[in-house]
Amino acid sequence: MKYMLLIYGAESSWTDAERHSCMVESMGICKELEASGKWIASSPLHSVDTATSVRVRDGKRQITDGPFAETAEQLGGYYIIDVEDIDEAIAIASRIPPAKKGTVEIRPLFDLPELPQN
Repeated sequence: MKYMLLIYGAESSWTDAERHSCMVESMGICKELEASGKWIASSPLHSVDTATSVRVRDGKRQITDGPFAETAEQLGGYYIIDVEDIDEAIAIASRIPPAKKGTVEIRPLFDLPELPQN
């Protein structure tokens, strides 16, 4: 089953040294998951200050600089994994360094059937 692990946390809660250490440890987890065929993708995100939000209302595009919502914790990165079940996803999420300061939300991915060829 494929899951997306969404990493949330307050950007201001990390020092530069902590952020670097977090990325090094996280890359180690990714390499371990890749070696066992469970890693699909992952990436940290740039600061929420770099976000651009797009909405379309009544056919008109609205563009806003900044995140979708003002919250104490921002989306900081993600993992996509392919594991046996939710218990394995929880075990992996518990090892990710940002779980110690923020939240790791686990969401199953829809398995979409192939689209018909025209």
